[in-house]
Amino acid sequence: MEEIKICPIETAVNLIGHKWKVLILRNLLSADQQRFRDLQRGITGISQKMLTQQLRQMEQDGLITRKIYAEVPPKVEYSLTELGWSLQPILDSISSWGKNYLEKQGKDLTNIIDD
Repeated sequence: MEEIKICPIETAVNLIGHKWKVLILRNLLSADQQRFRDLQRGITGISQKMLTQQLRQMEQDGLITRKIYAEVPPKVEYSLTELGWSLQPILDSISSWGKNYLEKQGKDLTNIIDD
């Protein structure tokens, strides 16, 4: 029987590699908790369906938690788990790399989103 090899990079990419997941993480890293509507407003171009799918997957993967309040209308807030917070240095590195890339491309950084 052939031994199955596990690649840590592939594992990480499978968990956070989708473009929307990284942007959801970015938004949750900047605030302790956010409601669905706030997340959707903070991510240009994401549909309600896609945000719902990504949040469900991230919750299943243990990256975020969802807290439901017994109110009318229902209130739901999303926040990072300890595992989710552990991604902060990685996203900081991606942000730094992105800024360097933009500078080398001669892009105007006056409207850059500060993380």
